[in-house]
Amino acid sequence: MGIDAIDEVLNYVSNSVFKNLLIVCKNSHSKLENEIQELLNSYHDEGKEPNPMAKSMSWLKTNVKMAFDESDQTIADLITDGCNMGVKSLSKYLNQYKNANEKAKDIAKNLIILEENLSKDIRQFL
Repeated sequence: MGIDAIDEVLNYVSNSVFKNLLIVCKNSHSKLENEIQELLNSYHDEGKEPNPMAKSMSWLKTNVKMAFDESDQTIADLITDGCNMGVKSLSKYLNQYKNANEKAKDIAKNLIILEENLSKDIRQFL
C-alpha cells in the first residue's frame, strides 16, 4: 500500500526535496517488496493482497483531501497518516507472531524503520 500511496500523490508534489524523499522511500519499499516475494516463493506461497476495504478507504481519503487542497502540506499529512498506520499494523503483527520466520520479521522491522524515517523526514512539509 505504501508504494501505491506514494504513486498516487507523487505528481502533485511541488517541492523537489519532498519529491526526492518520496522517490527514495518508494524505491526502498520496492526492494523490500522483492525480498518479500522471494521469501514467499521459497515457501511456495502467493501471499495476499492488502485488505480491499483498507485500500478503498485510503484511496477515498487521498482523493477527497487532494480535491480540496493539492498542497505539499496536504500530501505530507496524508503520507504521515499512512506511515503511522503502517507502523502500527506491522508492530501489531510482530507482537502477534513472535515465532514467525526471522527473515520475515527482519523485513517487517526494516519496513517499520522506513516508515518511521519517512514520517520524520517529511515533518518539515506539514
